[in-house]
Amino acid sequence: MPSDSFRQELAGLLRSERGGVTLQEEVARLFEETRDDVYRYLLTLGLHPPQAQEATQEVFLRLYATLKRKEEIRNHRAWIFRVAHNLGLKIRARQSLQPFDPGLESRLRHPDRNPEQSLLDRERVMQVHQAMAGLSEQQRRCLDLRLQGLRYPEIGEALGISPSAVGEFLRRAMNRLRRSGHA
Repeated sequence: MPSDSFRQELAGLLRSERGGVTLQEEVARLFEETRDDVYRYLLTLGLHPPQAQEATQEVFLRLYATLKRKEEIRNHRAWIFRVAHNLGLKIRARQSLQPFDPGLESRLRHPDRNPEQSLLDRERVMQVHQAMAGLSEQQRRCLDLRLQGLRYPEIGEALGISPSAVGEFLRRAMNRLRRSGHA
């Protein structure tokens, strides 16, 4: 059993390696900053809410393991979304082909909400989903990541494409959404 002084010394070493921040603190900070965006992105890939929640946690466990092995990550946010993207696609490929009900999560969170308002919200969400269904898979992914606040280079890194390709996919997506009256 390690002594308290050994634990403090080890924590100090970890802190000094990361500029006064422990590995756990760094991962916790990144988790707090990006977990909601990662979760929403996984939902846009077609994962059901419980799957998206579990996958979000898995992404940050992988981040911790990668940093613990002292592997260099140049852009944490892009790395996180790339892992989320790949993990989401893997889970989606394994899941049954049950359609996702975009109103389900809202109903679970707000069971006492006005049914009329819930219906209007659900219709609005369905219209956006229908408009997005007209986009190519790559356009949709680029748009989803852009809506999560990623910059073109980060989106490119997450999807394995160039920033200029990201710009072109986003331009085409916006043009198509404008033509459908949803942009």
